[in-house]
Amino acid sequence: MNILQTDIQYIPGVGPKRAEILQKEIEVFTLGDLLRWYPYRYIDRTRMYFVSEIDQSQAYIQLKGKITAFEIFGEGHKRRLVAHFTDGTGVVELVWFQGIRYIENKYKINQEYIVFGKPNLFNGRWNIPHPEIDPFMDESDRPEGLMAMYNTTEKMKSHYLNSGAMRKIIGNAFGMIKERLPESLSADVVQEAKLMPFHDAVENIHFPKSPALLRDARFRLKFEELFYLQLSIVRYASDRKEKLKGLLFPKVGRHLNTFYKKKLPFPLTHAQKRVIKEIRRDTATGRQMNRLLQGDVGSGKTLVAIMCMLIALDNGFQSCLMAPTEILAAQHFATFSQMLSGMEVKVALLTGSTRKKEREVIHAALLSGEIDILIGTHALIEDIVQFRNLGFVVIDEQHRFGVVQRAKLWEKSSQPPHVLVMTATPIPRTLAMTVYGDLDVSVIDELPPGRKPVRTVHRYDAKRGALYQFIREQIHAGRQAYFVYPLIEESEKLDLKNLEEGYEHIKTAFPEFTVCKLHGRMKQAEKDEVMRQFVSGKAQIMVSTTVIEVGVDVPNASVMVIESAQRFGLSQLHQLRGRVGRGADQAWCVLITPYELSADTRKRIEIMTETNDGFVIAEADLKLRGPGDLEGTQQSGIPFNLHIADLVRDNAILFRAREIAEGVIARDPGLEQPEHLVLKQQLSRLSGNRYDWSRIS
Repeated sequence: MNILQTDIQYIPGVGPKRAEILQKEIEVFTLGDLLRWYPYRYIDRTRMYFVSEIDQSQAYIQLKGKITAFEIFGEGHKRRLVAHFTDGTGVVELVWFQGIRYIENKYKINQEYIVFGKPNLFNGRWNIPHPEIDPFMDESDRPEGLMAMYNTTEKMKSHYLNSGAMRKIIGNAFGMIKERLPESLSADVVQEAKLMPFHDAVENIHFPKSPALLRDARFRLKFEELFYLQLSIVRYASDRKEKLKGLLFPKVGRHLNTFYKKKLPFPLTHAQKRVIKEIRRDTATGRQMNRLLQGDVGSGKTLVAIMCMLIALDNGFQSCLMAPTEILAAQHFATFSQMLSGMEVKVALLTGSTRKKEREVIHAALLSGEIDILIGTHALIEDIVQFRNLGFVVIDEQHRFGVVQRAKLWEKSSQPPHVLVMTATPIPRTLAMTVYGDLDVSVIDELPPGRKPVRTVHRYDAKRGALYQFIREQIHAGRQAYFVYPLIEESEKLDLKNLEEGYEHIKTAFPEFTVCKLHGRMKQAEKDEVMRQFVSGKAQIMVSTTVIEVGVDVPNASVMVIESAQRFGLSQLHQLRGRVGRGADQAWCVLITPYELSADTRKRIEIMTETNDGFVIAEADLKLRGPGDLEGTQQSGIPFNLHIADLVRDNAILFRAREIAEGVIARDPGLEQPEHLVLKQQLSRLSGNRYDWSRIS
């Protein structure tokens, strides 16, 4: 058996009880898992301090001296043991709240020790709680170099599994390894990326012999994680391109030509033409298309989707569009119906609130092929929904759909349909390569003619007079305005109260106008009614939570006021801003915050006022927040968790790993060559026996 597979409980210092805690708290089951529990920082143990040097600036300190006396204070659970420790320059108290008897027996008065720990100032005196103590014999005893510090949970600490204990256990685990650890990458990869051997990397990450070796160890282990991440994606993509035959759309016919000549609302931008060409090329090759279409709000993605669905229809296939919410599905349905009116194209809408009778009619018409385009929500993926010949699938707002849900769409057709995923959330390159690494990417990077970029300004909430006057003028000129309030799950009650108060305040501030309100807790019929009021212009001001973030299109709305803007992430602010500026008039987005703002928040607000470029904003957002805030890892397509690499900070390593992974798959697509056996084994170990994601976009 490979030593790395050893059950954690058999490592000296662990045992069955601690093993259970390590399994539950940090998912460490084997010796191999333990070695991948990497330190989060290092402390230099070569430096000795004097007691007289202790001040607020040191997080940890190392002293050499003697214990002069022990004292016990308090009763019951408040009992504590205090040792007086001196090095001749002053006295510091060493304090223990647990294991008192053991400590008293273990350490002797007037013997020399090295003490290491975190100094605290209490009642004017320095103390070190639960220090690490080693006997001092001579100068060669001094602890070596950099000492690793490990993250531990409260539960681990309560069972004496603190950072020091973890370091000892990992040291014991290393002591069990009699031969060098087997290499976890193939020789060609190690050589091409100039990596240190795996055994040395693991040893130096836990027990670094020098800062330079630690740097090489970190590079090696980060590269390995990102390499396997990219290898799994590149291999899936190559595998799918090889194996899956796509439906053929060889021709452009009457439907597209009629639409192009007679129904096009405005000339296509160069970017739209380019994307349609890319999709045409994909669907005419006999390969199954999986394409991600990125474009800012209002860049004309929907028009591209309609034209591609007409190409599918010209080739005898049905299409469907899946949207994340009923409001958005209904809006797409209205847009499609209006744009295709007068043409021989049958469009239907299917959502959770479609009545049973209508459903039956739709199901029958889908099977007979009478319906050409079906628009809907998750209701589309129910087993009962069957098509006659589904050829083209559009998924709007990718991040709301899990991989498994997308897989279900594939099963609606004997041959997988072409898939176009549309997102208005610009995805930075590092993430696109990781999360959607197996999709081909198209970008619409220009706005339709006549559109003006939204102007964004920052105002403090104490100064509203001038803002309200400005909104009044806009409405008198025939425009409409949104006021958006945050709605965050944890404080939902409080937020809804703020929304209610805001609604009352705005009604009082604008008595001459009709004000409506919208939030997610309302029934669908109520939401639809409010939207109708606003779209038709009956209501001039809408007070809303972030329900309007996705998709609602009111060309006449020219002002968006975002209350408590400090509580929103950058991407969310950018999404909200995209709700205005849908017409030809100048639109405004006003970010309202209190005076006191953290440095991070101030940076976010600055970025918003300086740029309208979604990609710049997405990159900045990723840097500020890190990738952890993305939707669930599994859902966003990252096949396994990262322990040491960081998608944002290590993007240079990520690009290098991608390059090398592509080279390996180009030379050996199935990883069949003997030297790549290790890569194949590691991949299957990392991915576990999961659903076969390789057939899913």
